[in-house]
Amino acid sequence: MESAARSNARGRRERLRAETTAEIKRVALELMASGGPDAITLRAIAREMGMTANAIYGYFATRDDLVTTLINDVYTALADAVDASWDTAPANSPTERIQAWAHAFRNWALAHPEGFRLIYGDPVPGYRAPDGGAAPDAARRVCTGLAGLADAAWPHAEHLYADSDFDWPDFAPGLADKVRLAFPDLPPAAVALALRIWGRLHGLVSLEIYGHLHTQTTSPDKLFQEELRALLRSLGIAPGN
Repeated sequence: MESAARSNARGRRERLRAETTAEIKRVALELMASGGPDAITLRAIAREMGMTANAIYGYFATRDDLVTTLINDVYTALADAVDASWDTAPANSPTERIQAWAHAFRNWALAHPEGFRLIYGDPVPGYRAPDGGAAPDAARRVCTGLAGLADAAWPHAEHLYADSDFDWPDFAPGLADKVRLAFPDLPPAAVALALRIWGRLHGLVSLEIYGHLHTQTTSPDKLFQEELRALLRSLGIAPGN
């Protein structure tokens, strides 16, 4: 009986800690959304939650520890979303696979604008990421996904980029190593193509997240869809196939 009581008490403490940790992270993102990246401070979060500053240090020793956790959580959620969309699209249809990845990326960003701004917007002032980065595994998955877009398109697009003079030294070693491991037959020109695909998708989504499109168009959905069709045509892929 005594052992069961101790176990129940430990379980309650663990649940309370998990709930409080989740609330700290939620409040941090809310503060960033309303006040920008420099609004993320442990004292401000403690004040919002009605906690003492000393109490919150029991969950995150430093502000940078919290930011690192947030970045890892957000990046992992994004990687999960785009990976799931890629896996459910037919492997023999580059059109459907690229469209699925692109829509998953945009839908995730629209559903989590604070997270998007944390990993792709202005940096948190003074933040120092740990060695290897804040979310190395998730970042690797997103990079590999982008290379997967190029890999799906390359049989159709290769002849369009025959004059490319990209070589492996033109890329960061970490990126080159990841891509060559995942797609050993993919040439450097295709990696450059993956970065251009990323630029087109990311650029339009960024404009939407930061509110720059809303004063220009009432149909950002339609704009994104037409940009995606134009992207597929630029890859030598018929959008309807």
